[in-house]
Amino acid sequence: MASLEERGEGFEKKFAHDEELKFKAEARRNKLLGHWAAEKLGRDDADSYAKEVIMADFEEAGDDDVFRKVRGDFDAADVSVSDEDIRNKMNELLAKAVEQIQGE
Repeated sequence: MASLEERGEGFEKKFAHDEELKFKAEARRNKLLGHWAAEKLGRDDADSYAKEVIMADFEEAGDDDVFRKVRGDFDAADVSVSDEDIRNKMNELLAKAVEQIQGE
């Protein structure tokens, strides 16, 4: 019985660890996305804008809140970037963020 409990505890720890890595990777992706978007927007305050993008992720579960933030800012500044390009950049930067975190 003890080994079954140990296995359960192991699965719980792995789940918690995986969720923590997912959170870190998404936060890093959002920072990278913020820097990319700030460049497209011609903003000099890339770090400040990246923080805005990171904070946008706390509005709701999933990536739609981050997408809407960047999409809205591009639209307001009349920056021509397609929805597909934004989504592709989000995916690309998530992969990059995972690589960076795994390399630490």
